[in-house]
Amino acid sequence: MNVDNLLKQYAAGERNFEGVDLTGTCLYRARLRGINLKGANLVGANLSGADLVEADLSEANLIGANLSGANSIGANFTHADIIGANLGGAKLAEANLAKITLNGSNLSGANLSGANLSEASLKGANLSGAVLSATLIAANLAGANLSNASLVEANLSGANLRGANLAGANLSKTNLHEATLAGANLYGASLAEADLSQANLYGTNASKESLQEANLQGATLPDGTIV
Repeated sequence: MNVDNLLKQYAAGERNFEGVDLTGTCLYRARLRGINLKGANLVGANLSGADLVEADLSEANLIGANLSGANSIGANFTHADIIGANLGGAKLAEANLAKITLNGSNLSGANLSGANLSEASLKGANLSGAVLSATLIAANLAGANLSNASLVEANLSGANLRGANLAGANLSKTNLHEATLAGANLYGASLAEADLSQANLYGTNASKESLQEANLQGATLPDGTIV
């Protein structure tokens, strides 16, 4: 679809653009609040700085898209494919990202406060400095970069954090029940009052001091000891 036509129709009050093909298009800083782009093809599209508040991007193909700095508060990305996309500094608070594929994507400095990332795949994603006080139940974060991220009171129960970089991350009061953290980098991470019951910490570099205030009932410690 031609971008000019889309913007004209949107300005005229149209909101339903389900399934449109916008491959490689430029929607830089476009105002698209509440737009329906369900199942749309946005491969390689430039949506940096766009206003996508409460937009429907469920099942959309956003592989390699640029959403850096986009305002996607309350947007629906359920089942969307965002492999290798750039969401650096994006606002994704309260967004629905359940079962989304974000493998290898850049979310550094993004705000995901209150977002739903249950069963999302974020393997190898860059979430350094991101605000992730969110729901990440059974999410796959294997090999992800979460250095200096804020995960205060996040729900990561059953999440896969194998080999993830959590150096300097704030995991205070985080729910990591039955989470897999084997081989993760926890240097300088805060685990005060974190729930690590039945979690797997084998091979991590978590210090005894950082684990003192955490709930370790049934957990596998770095040296393989089961509490």
